[in-house]
Amino acid sequence: MKAAIIVFPGTNRERDMRLALKCASGREPAMLFHREAALPKGLDLVVLPGGFSYGDYLRCGAMAAQSPIMRAVKDFAAGGGHVLGVCNGFQIMIEAGLLPGGLLRNASLRFLSMDCRLRVERAGTAFTAHWQKGDCFRAPMAHGDGNYFADDATLDRLEGEGLVAFRYVDDAGEATAAANRNGSARNIAGIFSPNLRVCGLMPHPEDLVDPLMGGVDGLPMFRSLVERLVAA
Repeated sequence: MKAAIIVFPGTNRERDMRLALKCASGREPAMLFHREAALPKGLDLVVLPGGFSYGDYLRCGAMAAQSPIMRAVKDFAAGGGHVLGVCNGFQIMIEAGLLPGGLLRNASLRFLSMDCRLRVERAGTAFTAHWQKGDCFRAPMAHGDGNYFADDATLDRLEGEGLVAFRYVDDAGEATAAANRNGSARNIAGIFSPNLRVCGLMPHPEDLVDPLMGGVDGLPMFRSLVERLVAA
């Protein structure tokens, strides 16, 4: 699988993502600075990693969404390319119009840095092929603006079209208020684009891909991507 990771000023999870992709594929991803105007030829996947692009000034991801490379990323997505955005990458995706909704301040108004549990809401995609629907896994989260919001019509559409990727749940796999620490609408932790080729989520599966990290809960996502995109 040929992948590229986009690096913005303030990005700080690019090395974690690089390790996750290399662990799953055995191949080094390209690292592209935000001022690049084009993507390498033949990419299978573009990743927008976590961090604090531009220091989270204005709104998280708002300035990064205007970077030169994002025009190429949007063209790549429009052409059917696969794009993954995690945490700040998810925020950038939304600001760039790649996914609907918005990410507000956490309901507690505090930065959250802790593990959470996610439930897979749709299996069989390039991002979730190594899970079954209803599977639960652990993922670290580290964000101050992870409270997913959309109007009721958008939320209903996401639910009706099966575009909710992951939901915050408790240890029993239930989407409770207590499990929804940032206050996201309907416990939504991640969503897909209508063609299922763009996925954004707030927690960090790339930070659990090796036993030395404390677990491998996030590895199925990256193995799914390798399996599906290499086969394609």
